[in-house]
Amino acid sequence: MFLARHGAGAGATARAFWSQVHPVFMLPPLAASLFGALLAREVAPGVAAVHVVAMFAAVYTAHIKDGYVDFYVRDEDDDHPLTERGCRVGLALSTATFACCCLVLLALVDWTAVALTVPTWLIAYHHAPQLDTNPVTATTGYPLGIALSILGGFYAQAETIAAVPLGFAAVFLVLLSGVKVIDDATDYDYDRSIRKRTVAVAVGPDRAYAVAYGLMVAALLVVIAFAAARVFPPTAVLAALAFAAVAAVARRAPPELATMLLIRGSYVFLAVLVAAVWFEPLSHFW
Repeated sequence: MFLARHGAGAGATARAFWSQVHPVFMLPPLAASLFGALLAREVAPGVAAVHVVAMFAAVYTAHIKDGYVDFYVRDEDDDHPLTERGCRVGLALSTATFACCCLVLLALVDWTAVALTVPTWLIAYHHAPQLDTNPVTATTGYPLGIALSILGGFYAQAETIAAVPLGFAAVFLVLLSGVKVIDDATDYDYDRSIRKRTVAVAVGPDRAYAVAYGLMVAALLVVIAFAAARVFPPTAVLAALAFAAVAAVARRAPPELATMLLIRGSYVFLAVLVAAVWFEPLSHFW
């Protein structure tokens, strides 16, 4: 039973499955889960680890399914490291891992924790070829997964939903939707040729950029407003300023470079928010 298309044996198979781990897109959901847990102040490491593994399994499912659809169904990609059987095995393993994590969350937390976690797998599995053909769902799928990761990570610790994690989830949903519009614009010509309706295809590249930066500005303004209202830690403003600086540079860059800058800018944004939340208990010393 061959699972890898290039080479035989355990080593080739392991490399083929490992090739579907894309750190640039995998790290944010995992970090978002930990960020949500951190918002709860008191963190149970075991529960946090289970939720992180669930997020990993969900995103891995998305990568396997996307690769399968793009190569074997749509004939978009020139190559794929896994055979069709390999893709099915990978999907089965990632889904089984996700299901096990959900059962553990049910045992350690409750049904609500599972209800906040399951949609991440549904989004991942149905991203291609269902959700990625509509401008709204193609844009918001990944950001919604991040938002749910924050909420799920928080609830798994606190067993409740609060204004702060809801606010951060909404901010990331809007901010990353803007980044996703820019990312999709890099494939405008190809997407248009196959009638794939991203925002750029639906409204044109110029308007897509206006929509994208409008979403990002709106998200940053929400951060500032919530910080001013003391819903978010006041130092969260620094995260907004850091991302704004990156966005200003990306605004003048070509689409591919802009995407790279904005994705990494979102890492900085999250890192500063984590620091703001982490050091907030020390604010009475300042």
